[in-house]
Amino acid sequence: MKHQARKRFGQNFLHDQRVIDRIITCISPQPSDLLIEIGPGHAALTKPLIKSGAELHLLEIDRDLVSKLQHQFADTPNVSIHPGDALKVNFPEISGGRPFRLIGNLPYNISTPLIFHVLQWHEQVIDMHFMLQKEVVDRMAAGPGSRTYGRLSVMTQFRCRVTPLFDVLPESFTPAPRVCSSIVRLEPLNEPPADPGPFKNLERVVTAAFSQRRKTLRNSLRDVLETDRISAAGIDPGQRAEQLSLSQFAALARSLSYDIN
Repeated sequence: MKHQARKRFGQNFLHDQRVIDRIITCISPQPSDLLIEIGPGHAALTKPLIKSGAELHLLEIDRDLVSKLQHQFADTPNVSIHPGDALKVNFPEISGGRPFRLIGNLPYNISTPLIFHVLQWHEQVIDMHFMLQKEVVDRMAAGPGSRTYGRLSVMTQFRCRVTPLFDVLPESFTPAPRVCSSIVRLEPLNEPPADPGPFKNLERVVTAAFSQRRKTLRNSLRDVLETDRISAAGIDPGQRAEQLSLSQFAALARSLSYDIN
């Protein structure tokens, strides 16, 4: 019996072979790779990944699909299957502490929190190739002055080089989603583009700055940084968050005292 997509898991199964082939070309899996695929579903990407000879770990939350995958790949030595929620999993535990590559057709309803979850291990992640809602990829890649530039843009770009690869139309999936999708490559950076000091300070500044987008920094950061300290960082308190570069956000984060709770 064919598995029916479950809305609670945000399941949309990729079936377009041309898109599958193009994704595999972008990933270019090698026999020496350790790959973790999030949400393999019907194994559309899994099968060609197996052929590369790479060590492949499949992370699947749907128990029915886990059972099918275990049966399907029972005799495939380079495949391991892990039942679990990607939002809760410790990825280095799956990889045994080795560097790993991440792949996934991510459910749209958890894509942003999942990316933030994964980025905590950015030093161990070689790269990530994700299928996401096009709107999310646009936000991740956006620059200052763009209406899509926001917290996701800043925090992702401090950790990764963001490369949108290509768009995927709804008819490439079953069931067809209501939105267009995009493939994105994320490559963790050895060093951030600017020094923000402790990342917890950067996170606090960025979250506060974008929590009230229409307000100036003088108002949106009122509970985080005093106006004179914003000015002392070389930034006009009359600007709005979407106008600031990564280096300016880093300057604000460095100005944030470490004793603020």
